[in-house]
Amino acid sequence: MAGKTLKTEAIVLRSIRYGEADRILHLYSAKRGRIGAIAKGVRRPRSRFGGRLEPFFRLEMVLHEGRGELLTVTGASTVDGYPRLRSSAAALGAGARACDAVLRLLDSAEPNPPAYNLLCRYLALLDDPATSAAGGLEAALSFRLKLALAAGFSPELASCARCGEAEHLVGFSGAAGGVVCAGCEAGAFPLSEEAHRFMVEAIGSPLLKAPAAEEKALRQVERAITETLEHHAHVQLRPAA
Repeated sequence: MAGKTLKTEAIVLRSIRYGEADRILHLYSAKRGRIGAIAKGVRRPRSRFGGRLEPFFRLEMVLHEGRGELLTVTGASTVDGYPRLRSSAAALGAGARACDAVLRLLDSAEPNPPAYNLLCRYLALLDDPATSAAGGLEAALSFRLKLALAAGFSPELASCARCGEAEHLVGFSGAAGGVVCAGCEAGAFPLSEEAHRFMVEAIGSPLLKAPAAEEKALRQVERAITETLEHHAHVQLRPAA
């Protein structure tokens, strides 16, 4: 069978039943970015892949690249199945939203190591009983801010996105792509100092040390991320929580 063989680590973002026994997989890989693949016969009782070709599994994969758009899965071994994540409804939902965000925002076939490593760290955080409590809205929004940065759509936070003024930053404009000053706030929504601080600190802090903030400020942060990605990446994410 002509074609190339690709060996890469990848995370299953989505798994869809196809035909009588196959699955279509949306993968995010370390070496190739977004990959679409088909796993033939995986739903048969004696499939050698077992149940590992499911969302959140981190796998070492062997893929055959033929003439079609979908690669064919010929081998898969588990690096991490994040089993404890699956036993918590909250962690399961957070993991699903994270994978969905990667699926919507990163569609390139080019590798993006920061994005791949970020997703691995977030799933590990959700899976660890010692840190699962950190998997709340603060961590989810920190993940989205870091993902936007890795994708090249990080909002401007240091100065007014319209005029460059570094002080009196009172609002946020998704169309402008960042914070705006009092003189440029037409069309923007109010952004509190707490929300602004959260965004700056979250981008610079590890996921495990996501800064704390009141819910009102966090909702402003979520709106800022959402509007930035809608205007500049033309992507609409699911609610963060």
